[in-house]
Amino acid sequence: MESSIITLAPSTASQVYDWLHRRVLRGELPPGARLSETEIATEIGISRQPVREAFIRLGSDGLAEIRPQRGTYISKISISAVLSARLIREAVEGDLARLTASLRPPQALGAMQAEIDLQHAADSAGDVNGFIESDDRFHRLLAVAAGHEAVWTDLERLKSQMNRLRHMSMRAFDRARTIAQHQQILDAIRAGDSEAAETAARTHLHQMLTELPQMVAQYPEFFTD
Repeated sequence: MESSIITLAPSTASQVYDWLHRRVLRGELPPGARLSETEIATEIGISRQPVREAFIRLGSDGLAEIRPQRGTYISKISISAVLSARLIREAVEGDLARLTASLRPPQALGAMQAEIDLQHAADSAGDVNGFIESDDRFHRLLAVAAGHEAVWTDLERLKSQMNRLRHMSMRAFDRARTIAQHQQILDAIRAGDSEAAETAARTHLHQMLTELPQMVAQYPEFFTD
């Protein structure tokens, strides 16, 4: 875990944004946390302007709320945004899995298996951040294998709130189930079974509908409709 922003020595608004964005997704800056423009700028040793620009970008992403005369606060996780992103991902990735099963490009499928192997290692080590990074790469490779990598870029723009929930749920639930679901998707693709591949992808993404209400019940203060 990155315990101090000083270690990153950012010099631009983009770098400050990337660092804060990552911490929000990981839950290191939880919903309701206050961000101090002055404190961050002073700690890094830069002017307040790049920090202010980073805050504005977080606000446009729905990850921060800028309250005039009061400060900037990390936004609560939007349940509706999570559900919308999940619905879109299920439809898109179901189609990607079906298409990939008809193509079965060996290099991409080998890379997907390598990510599953990394997920086993990360799970054993309790490395949740590493696990989720590998999870993301696995799903991106699904788009690559289908010949539609740009689709993953579009999905990334939609799923910030979903990613915040994922970092919570991956710490609370059995990550081995996620690994098994990834393997089911890949096995169906390797077998050239388009219908099974689509079903496995949709089942995997449907899991969030079970996890979301449990997380809301456990951390109601972190969520909003």
